[in-house]
Formats: sequence, C-alpha cells, structure tokens
Amino acid sequence: MKRAFFRLLFALAIVAGGVGWFFRAELRNWWQQIGQPVLVTGKLPARPDPERYKVLKDEVERWRLDLGKRYRAAGTSEKEEILDEAAVFLQTALPDLMSCWLGTPWDFNGTSETPGDGKIACGYFVATVLRDAGFKVDRYKLARQPSQNILRTFLPRDELSLRVGRPYEEYAGELRGMDSGIRIVGLDTHVGFIVTRPDGFRFVHSSGSRPWCVVDEEEAGADVLRRSNYRVQGSLTANRDVVRKWLLGERFKVKGS
Repeated sequence: MKRAFFRLLFALAIVAGGVGWFFRAELRNWWQQIGQPVLVTGKLPARPDPERYKVLKDEVERWRLDLGKRYRAAGTSEKEEILDEAAVFLQTALPDLMSCWLGTPWDFNGTSETPGDGKIACGYFVATVLRDAGFKVDRYKLARQPSQNILRTFLPRDELSLRVGRPYEEYAGELRGMDSGIRIVGLDTHVGFIVTRPDGFRFVHSSGSRPWCVVDEEEAGADVLRRSNYRVQGSLTANRDVVRKWLLGERFKVKGS
C-alpha cells in the first residue's frame, strides 16, 4: 500500500512536470499540501527513515528509467521538454531523499549507506544521496575528494560561484535571489547541499558541529555556512548536461581520482 501511494505521488509529479517548470512554487506547494514529507527544521533533529528511503530510491530509479526511455524516443523539441520535467523531478526527489537522513549521526570517518545505520561524514552524505538518486558515480572516490573536486565532477568551472571572505548576510542575500535548484556547496573543510526555493534556501548537511548529525537548516540557523570563509557552489539541476546524463544513466568521472 505504501509503495502504491509513493508511485501515485511520483506519477502525479511527473505528469505535472511540463507545466511545473514554469510554476515550480505552485508545484512545491501542491506537493506539501497532499501530505508528502518534506525537509523539516527545528532544534531537535528528525529521526532517520530508512524504510521510506528505500521506497524513494526505488521510485526515483523507476522514473529515471521511464524518463530516459521517453527521451531516447523523442524528437528534438520534445527532448527539451523532458529535460525540464527531469529537472523539476530532481528538485523534489533529492530533498525528499535528504530528509530521510535527518538525525543520522556524523563522524569524520562515517561511511553509512543507510539512514540511521551507523554514522556518516559530510562527503559521504553528499555522495550517497547522489548515488541513490541515480547519479552514476563512484561513491567512495567522490566522498573522499576536496569539495571543489566534488563540484567539478558534475559542473564546469565557469558554472561555479566562488566567494571568499564575503559577509554571511551578503552571501545569504545572494542565495535568496537564485533560481530554485539543488546545489552542492563546498566550505573551508566541509561540503553539503543548498536547496534554493522562492521562499529562501535550506542548508542540508552532515554536521561536524552541534548537534553532530545530518541536519536541515534555514538561513538564520546555518552556523557552519555562516562561519566559513570559503564558499563555492553550483547548481546540479540548472545544468542541462548533468540532467541529461542522470536521465540516461551516463557515468560521471570523479575529478581528482
């Protein structure tokens, strides 16, 4: 029953994908209104949800294969529409996968592959979520790279935004003005996700600071992001080639490996 419920939700999300690209805020509001769990915030971390994670992994893969099949059979103009659908889909599916990890303990050497089972380091959190979302990448190699190499595995250098020594308030304002998307952000000695939305942004990461676990933080509470002097980020879902490679199951070669 649970599996059928998730299939229905993803089916509706994909059907709405074409118009969703132009009405992303409305699509996200609809998703929340029908009861789909989303990222949460608060002083106490949420509990990991391995069962839901497994269901989501299976459904994301099923839809990736379906979109890929449609893409291969489509004409040129329709291919662009399918890429738009895929990008909107990832903007919803990736944060939902991340949310299943909330509360999983952090450890510098943590390599967990399942929410709540053991501990997970920041690089392994990013690498594992991406792998389980269908990005064909060597999780072990990616997780052990410096943050800029993690970003460069997916994005060209000219699509990265590097800010050094910029006051946090100024940097946060810049993020608030960005299009909706899923971004990887590299800090002084850390890496995580930034989810940009019309109503602001979230910083989702496995934190080596209190509360020492995977957390989802709003702008005011993102202390690790605030304290960093070095910040480099880029949007996975804004890059057509990244979305196309995800959709077709093409492998991403890890930079620096």
